Amino acid sequence: MTQPPKLTIGHVHLRVSDLARSVAFYHDMIGLEVQQYFGTSAAFMSSDGYHHHLGLNTWDSLGAAPAPKGHPGLYHTAFLYPDRAALGVALQRALDCGVKLEGAADHGVSEAVYFSDPDGNGIELYRDRARADWPRGADGALEMINAPLDLPALLAAAG
Repeated sequence: MTQPPKLTIGHVHLRVSDLARSVAFYHDMIGLEVQQYFGTSAAFMSSDGYHHHLGLNTWDSLGAAPAPKGHPGLYHTAFLYPDRAALGVALQRALDCGVKLEGAADHGVSEAVYFSDPDGNGIELYRDRARADWPRGADGALEMINAPLDLPALLAAAG
């Protein structure tokens, strides 16, 4: 079976325990804007006025504790920034808001930082390198890495 051309993931929809807290987190930390509320139990957020990149709801999770680590489920939601400077700005904003970084890596194809939202859902903020710069083996196959990321240099790229 062939894949459809230019397939992308359109949005992620998360169960959260406190809608107002999650809306504030995704606005303050990621920079998303609310496009619409669905009553008091759901919100749809995005960048650049798109209908929604992220849905948040409390339909089955109002007041619930985070899911235990190590169980099946969403590992993280990744937010792709257009360039290194924008990723540096996003990282600085998250740090200014008091986020606790859980990881940072240079994957060769991308640079990424990791933390969790208030419900324990994983978050990745990243930027891709140009495809021509992706690491490849002698056979042309992609060879991603997991090297330390120079966070001071990333923050300096923010200007």
